Amino acid sequence: MIKYSGFRLKNGLQVYVHEDHATPMAVVNLTYNVGSKDENEDLTGFAHLFEHLMFGGSVNIPSFDGPVQEVGGECNAFTSSDITNYYITLPSSNLETAFWLESDRMFGLDINSKTLETQRKVVIEEYKQRYINQPYGDIWLKTLPLAYRNHPYRWATIGRDIAHIEEASLADVQAFYDRYYCPANATLVVAGDVQAGQVMELAEKWFGDIEAGTPNHRNLPAEPRMTGSRFETIEADVPLNALIKAYHMPGRFQEGFFEADLLTDILGRGKSSRLYQTLVKETGLMNRVNAHITSTLDPGLVILKGFLNPGVSLAEADAAVEALFSAFVSEGPSGEEIIRVKNQSEATLEFSEVEILNRAMNLGYAATAGNPEWVNDDVKKMQNVTETGIRNAATEILRADNCSTIHYLSKA
Repeated sequence: MIKYSGFRLKNGLQVYVHEDHATPMAVVNLTYNVGSKDENEDLTGFAHLFEHLMFGGSVNIPSFDGPVQEVGGECNAFTSSDITNYYITLPSSNLETAFWLESDRMFGLDINSKTLETQRKVVIEEYKQRYINQPYGDIWLKTLPLAYRNHPYRWATIGRDIAHIEEASLADVQAFYDRYYCPANATLVVAGDVQAGQVMELAEKWFGDIEAGTPNHRNLPAEPRMTGSRFETIEADVPLNALIKAYHMPGRFQEGFFEADLLTDILGRGKSSRLYQTLVKETGLMNRVNAHITSTLDPGLVILKGFLNPGVSLAEADAAVEALFSAFVSEGPSGEEIIRVKNQSEATLEFSEVEILNRAMNLGYAATAGNPEWVNDDVKKMQNVTETGIRNAATEILRADNCSTIHYLSKA
């Protein structure tokens, strides 16, 4: 249970405080309500680009990392389809340094030609290393546009086409910053050895005078229910054939999410899962296989990824997966399987909250999604999942006409 208090500044900045005086550290976590799904389809990759640009210095502070390190702190960020998240951990005695830094880059990020060119090169190199020069690196780039036809989840956070970053103008980048990086579109969480009154005073001092901006009220195209399977074959210079299957499922805080989550754990989490036991251990069709969920705010995906042993055809492996899923829909999960995955999930949730940074990020994510109290609902919702609920989820999700399949062929 994460205990917190909260308030909102006049300019719309949401602020939440989670006190934990068992640590001498503090976390300042700033979540902006903008992700890759908010980009223009002809100007993608901007949310991720800003993950880098925001460390390039502000008008008043040329170096962001330097002041953080000088007070014994660390900083980083991540981008998703739904949000962009920045955080600083530092000794609580130096808390005001984090407020100073975060407010200044929200107020006046120094977006200039030199900084843009530097970070543009970093992003392009990241794209080459992670997606082009790495075996199977383009799987995600191929899976998303196959599974999504309407929703902007159809492109990855790196962008739909790296040319969008290569050709991004200073004016386009500045416009993106002006639109989304403002108090009314942000949630600030301060956690650790702090006092609520202290945080309120610092928030007003450092953020209170920043112009509100406009909150991000989305009207995104919904992805229609799939009514027919989709298929694509890719051939590449990789060592083994691979099978990728994607099924649509509910979003992170939507009804049915935890049923889908536990279903996926039964099927593909670890060596005790059905996929591993059947396809790796018993039949030897694959040397490794797993299933996971994307956990996006809007309806996401269950992803299966399996790497075949030499001599095994993709048709044979695909048929084995379909047979396994069909049997699961017919038979449902065992009581033992439900207990196992619930215990695993609860342990994962509890362990994640040991770190004060994770608590701050989770609280900021829930608040940005619409309700900070959602951060405390996960264990109860997961525990309330029933055998019938998982079976119904399997029936709905594992439909053949809800599946996008990629046969990734090795040239070797």
